[in-house]
Amino acid sequence: MKRRMVYVLGFVGFLVVLTTAWAMTSRVGYESADYQLIESDGNIEIRKYPVLVLAATTSDLDSQGRDGSFMRLFRYISGDNQAKQKIAMTTPVFMESDQKTTAVSMGFVMPGELAAQGAPEPKSDGVEIRERPAGRFAVIRFAGQLDSQVARKQEAKLREWMERRGLEGVLESEYAGYDPPFTPGPLRRNEVLIRLVDEKDSTE
Repeated sequence: MKRRMVYVLGFVGFLVVLTTAWAMTSRVGYESADYQLIESDGNIEIRKYPVLVLAATTSDLDSQGRDGSFMRLFRYISGDNQAKQKIAMTTPVFMESDQKTTAVSMGFVMPGELAAQGAPEPKSDGVEIRERPAGRFAVIRFAGQLDSQVARKQEAKLREWMERRGLEGVLESEYAGYDPPFTPGPLRRNEVLIRLVDEKDSTE
């Protein structure tokens, strides 16, 4: 009986390691938005991002793309654009919240080389190409499913940390997801980002 339990625990452990390795590998296969790490404090960081070019559409935070927004963007990078060009998937998927509603702007980051050349124009009226301005951000990282309640709790923690550090941020926040929808919650990488009010950045 004890030997059987050892086998079961060993198998479970193996599955956990295998699943974790799979999740990490799935992220490594994608180009990720570039940034400069300024400061790190546990699961909170200060980052400086350059200008990023996004293919964006309007979504609802709790829909997690199930309202069709994710598929609109996926179709765009799969060739549903004026150039009929296939575009590599990148990480993260950015979601910028609206303080007055539950709507968010969901955006795929364009690969660096393509962004420099110019992203192809979308065919769908629901997709637009826009720039995410450069700047410094306070960022908190966490696992689990990303929904509005979880995001608000993490944002509150981040703003408390910022207040202790004397950092001022804008009222709006952004969310970022790094994993495919089928990734188990404990292995998911999510982030809340708050743009810092920084006079130096505004002049760059």
